[in-house]
Amino acid sequence: MVATPTQAPARGLPALAAFLATAIWAAAVFAATVDGADSLAATGTAAPEAAATSPETTPLGDSVVTAPAPTVMNAPLRIGQRRVRLVGASRNVVRSGPGDTYAVVGVYRSGTEFPVFAKSGDWIGVRLSDTETGWVHRSLCKEMADMEDLEFKPNPRLYSRTGAFLLEGYTGGYAFDQKSNSLVAGGRLGYYVFDRLTVEGGLSWTHVHRPAEIVESLFGLSLEAEDFHMLFYHFLATYELLPGRQMVPYVSAGVGSSIFQGESEPSINFGAGTTMYLSRRTAVRWEVRDYRFKTGSANARQTHHNIELSLGTLYLY
Repeated sequence: MVATPTQAPARGLPALAAFLATAIWAAAVFAATVDGADSLAATGTAAPEAAATSPETTPLGDSVVTAPAPTVMNAPLRIGQRRVRLVGASRNVVRSGPGDTYAVVGVYRSGTEFPVFAKSGDWIGVRLSDTETGWVHRSLCKEMADMEDLEFKPNPRLYSRTGAFLLEGYTGGYAFDQKSNSLVAGGRLGYYVFDRLTVEGGLSWTHVHRPAEIVESLFGLSLEAEDFHMLFYHFLATYELLPGRQMVPYVSAGVGSSIFQGESEPSINFGAGTTMYLSRRTAVRWEVRDYRFKTGSANARQTHHNIELSLGTLYLY
């Protein structure tokens, strides 16, 4: 049967309507895709598909070409991290430092695991969070890897001595008026106010023997021989040039008084020396110091420069 002309348009209308609907839907999908890409480019946000870690495959004819995964810049370097697990009582104390005297920063249950960042003796440093750390005694935890290389060893040449007391005993030579040489012995007690500044108080003794001396040959003027004991005390302020080190040079100055032959004369002194620490608490110190004071009657005062060379041992506590 041959179709009449009036029947063909009736059969073509549904097909034309389906074609138009499909075209409109495709155009809408394309416009939404373009708008989404433009908005992502404007905001700098990567598309979700860009974060995929699996390699992309692109068909090329009958073969498949595998594109390498994109390289992520500034990605964190992940290395094997050592951990510990708490195995003590139900409440394990974590402190702020490697010792029982440090403050408690938390109490955790048995079985809790922490990453480790350091080790100091019997104490293990752990990370409690991204911003908090603590120290736990090794008897309360189980080490899940060898941690000998994590041993925390502070620099013995650089640490604070602020707040420490020092006790020193010393001996050496004393030149009264730079002419009479004698033995001197004494001791000092000091305190570290700051790392660079120390205040000290000391007491020393020496025996002075000065032979007779001719001061004017024309008129036969001379000084009689002198033999006496001298006791002098002083208060010092010492400034360290390289604080906290094993070898510490310093300069010092102070005031005091010298007592001899029944008289007491005010004095000032200046000195310099070096302290060498043999351990955190013991040291040896050598120095040179100039004591200056005046003697004589009001109308005939004479200035004395007495040089002291000393070597002593020092103890911090």
